[in-house]
Amino acid sequence: MTVAPVKISEEAKRDLRILFMAKHALGDGTLHGEDGNHAVYHHEVRTILEGLGLNLKVANSYDILFNNPDVDFVFPLLNRGGFFNSEMLVPLLCSRLGLPFLGASPILRGLSDDKHLTKLEGRVRGVPTCDWAIYRNGAPVDADACPKADRYVIKPNASSASWGVSDASDWEGVKAAVDGIHAEGHDAIVEPFMNGSDVEVPVITIGGEPVVMPPMLFRQADPSHLRTYWEKRDLVEREQKYELVPFEGGKAWPKIRELTLKMAEIFRPFDYGRFEFRYNEDNGEINLLEVNLNCNLWSQKVYGRSATLMGWTQEQLIETIVAESLIRHGLMSR
Repeated sequence: MTVAPVKISEEAKRDLRILFMAKHALGDGTLHGEDGNHAVYHHEVRTILEGLGLNLKVANSYDILFNNPDVDFVFPLLNRGGFFNSEMLVPLLCSRLGLPFLGASPILRGLSDDKHLTKLEGRVRGVPTCDWAIYRNGAPVDADACPKADRYVIKPNASSASWGVSDASDWEGVKAAVDGIHAEGHDAIVEPFMNGSDVEVPVITIGGEPVVMPPMLFRQADPSHLRTYWEKRDLVEREQKYELVPFEGGKAWPKIRELTLKMAEIFRPFDYGRFEFRYNEDNGEINLLEVNLNCNLWSQKVYGRSATLMGWTQEQLIETIVAESLIRHGLMSR
């Protein structure tokens, strides 16, 4: 796969004022006690943007968008605000001010953040996904709606990095987990647990067209292991449980790539997003898990490792994503 990275023009660097927003954008890059490697990631992106010579303003809260921040473009990584449906707030605030921003529109961000709605979109298009049940906070928790399985995964319907995920083997366990998620103020989604590993497919857009980057695999030592938030954020030891490696499932890849492009059409234009599938290497079963727009770009995660396989540096990855969005919004010529 040969794709050339895209540069931000010197005129754009000189003339455009860019706001970078992230929870740990003002941090020093050390691991955070609760957010873990997200703090390292935010610092890395800020450092790269500064190194590109951009006219950069940095903020770590929504307040800066309550009034006009006097910028031309927003790079938002302030996705999880600690409240329900916070994924859409920065795009909404930008839209209110008429500010161009990196990533999909508010309604598409909400669509991708809602795992239930994403699965419905996939199923309509013939994309395989496990059966599931959605239990909205405040609605009845009905056992009849739950698919039949020997083991279940229960998680917030709009969680990231497996926050709040748990498993259960019977309805009593499922209901207790759903009630706990509701008590936190979130909707819950329940689906059968599928043995296997997660295939992660990063996608960027170049010239307005989706470009599928090299896929990665979270290969699990135990296919029945349920990965946790604490493992994903590097807050506990997990090296013996799973590792991130290039996906080499040659027979399955053409199908997963086809399914990825089907899902990508739903969210265009989105600038970048990660499409996740559960893959059972023993029997070849493939199921859509979820779609994450404005997802983690850290050099040590899926995007950074995939960019390396393309022959790109982390700096080239970030610059290309920003440059293409600036071109899309008419702020820079190709």
